[in-house]
Amino acid sequence: MTTSKTKTELWINENITPWDIYSHGIKEILVYKKTPYQEMYIVESESYGKALILDGKWQSCVGDEFIYHESLVQPAMITHQFVKKALILGGGEGATIREILRWKSIEKVTMIDIDGEVVAACQKHLLEMHQNCFDDPRVELIIDDALKILDKISGKWDIIISDLSDPIEEGPSFPLFTKEYFAKLQKVLSPQGLVIIQSGQVSPPFIKYHARLVNTLKAVFPQVNSYCAPTPTYGSPWGFAICGNQVLNTFPDPGFVDDLLATQTTGGLRLIDGQTLLGMLQTPLYIRDAISKCTDVYTFDKPPKFFS
Repeated sequence: MTTSKTKTELWINENITPWDIYSHGIKEILVYKKTPYQEMYIVESESYGKALILDGKWQSCVGDEFIYHESLVQPAMITHQFVKKALILGGGEGATIREILRWKSIEKVTMIDIDGEVVAACQKHLLEMHQNCFDDPRVELIIDDALKILDKISGKWDIIISDLSDPIEEGPSFPLFTKEYFAKLQKVLSPQGLVIIQSGQVSPPFIKYHARLVNTLKAVFPQVNSYCAPTPTYGSPWGFAICGNQVLNTFPDPGFVDDLLATQTTGGLRLIDGQTLLGMLQTPLYIRDAISKCTDVYTFDKPPKFFS
C-alpha cells in the first residue's frame, strides 16, 4: 500500500474507534490550557482552519462547523417557527448562539457553560465562529454547572439545545446524557417547546451509543426523532435527536421551509434549506434498527461512556 506525502510535521491524532485514528495536520497551536474541567487546545489546522479540541476530541473548526451547528439548531427552529426564548447548555464556541440569532423572533438566548476559561479563549480566538454574538443584548452568558442551574432557573423555554462535549468519564459532561438530566430539561420546556441533543457519532461500530441515548430520551419525551449530518472532521456522520411533547413533522414541505427561512431569518445558511431538511429527517434504516434493539436507558448510576 502506498500513501501520498504529507506536508506537515505536527499532528493531532484522535481515536475514532480503538482501531481507527483520524489525524489532523496542525500548522500552529494558538492556545493550550488545562482548566479545572478539561484540557483545551485551540489550533490552526492545515486544511480546515482554526479548531477547538477538548480532552483530545475535536469539537469544531472553521472549515466545517456550519454543518454541525446548522444541523444542531435549525431543524428545531424551523419546526417551532416562532422561537422567542432559547436555552443552550454548553456551546463554548458561540456558534450555536450565532445560529439561533439568525431568527427575527428571538428575544432572549441564555447559554450555560461550566468552563469559563474555554468560553473566554473561544471569544478571543474563534471570532469566525461566534461572530461577536456574545455582545448581542439578547444574549445572557452564565458560567456554572448546568445540573445546578436547571434546578434554579425560572420560566419556560421554547428551544433547549444541549451542545455538550461527549460523555467521556474524565470530562465535565459525563452525567449530562442521562434520564435524570433530560427530566430537568422537560421541566423547563414550554408546552410547544423542543429539545435538541447532540448525540454522538452514528458510524456502524458505535451506533449502539446513539441508539441508547435516543431510547433514554424516549423515556422522558413523548416524541423523539433521530437524524444525522455528514461531519468531515469528526471522521463519522454525527447524530442528533429532536424531542418534544407534540407530534413532530418529519416530512416538512421544502417550499414552505424555504419561504419561512426567507421571511423569518436574516439568511446566511450554508447547509439547511427545505430540501436538505426533508432528507435529514429521514432516519436511515440501520439507525432505526439499532434504536429498536438497543433499548438500555442511561441514568446517573449507569451513564454512557463514549469511546475516548
